[in-house]
Amino acid sequence: MRILLVEDELRLSEALVHTLKKNNYIVDTAFDGISGQQMAETRMYNIIILDRMLPGKDGLDVLIDLRKQGITTPVLILTAKDSVKDRVEGLDSGADDYLTKPFSKSELLARIRALGRRQCEILINEEINIGNMSFNCMKGEVKVNGQIIKLTSKESQILEILIKNKNIVVSKEQLLEKIWGFQTDIELNNIEVYLSYLRKKLAKANCGIVIQTIRARGYCLKEAL
Repeated sequence: MRILLVEDELRLSEALVHTLKKNNYIVDTAFDGISGQQMAETRMYNIIILDRMLPGKDGLDVLIDLRKQGITTPVLILTAKDSVKDRVEGLDSGADDYLTKPFSKSELLARIRALGRRQCEILINEEINIGNMSFNCMKGEVKVNGQIIKLTSKESQILEILIKNKNIVVSKEQLLEKIWGFQTDIELNNIEVYLSYLRKKLAKANCGIVIQTIRARGYCLKEAL
């Protein structure tokens, strides 16, 4: 499970990252609202932990913008504001849960587990229809006219990122970061190998989409004309 933590208090952020990684979560961090929203818009996270008071852009404004874009990733708001009015405002803005500071690590982990279970229920049968195919995010399967084209785990993750950013250029660095994480020895050229295999499978099945290489920028998925 991949979590996006948007928290500007450095010591708290470091402590939370340590706790989450110790419990086998993959964690990416942002320290302001603007970069946090940009990362959340990649739609590659199972859960977002979002501080309410952030530099650059307020956490609730980030949340409202994400919901307007149709991004349904579960969001847990962290805040020092503990009045009923503040909690209601956060939930009405689209938050799935609300945790006031200070909080215990065990309670945070319990709430993450609960949001994770809810997310799994939502995603278990999630299919994206595009071109001539349907793509099952959880199974990593492409289906065309009833025929299943099985993808490897990495091919499935690459396809999911490109589909969810249709018509938008995604760089090699972004693919590397989102799939393998910041700390990786995988070289950028390896992305081309996975893309080559993925393209062959999609073309052979006549999926109705193309993955274009945009020179010096990255890749862009579009529906075939």
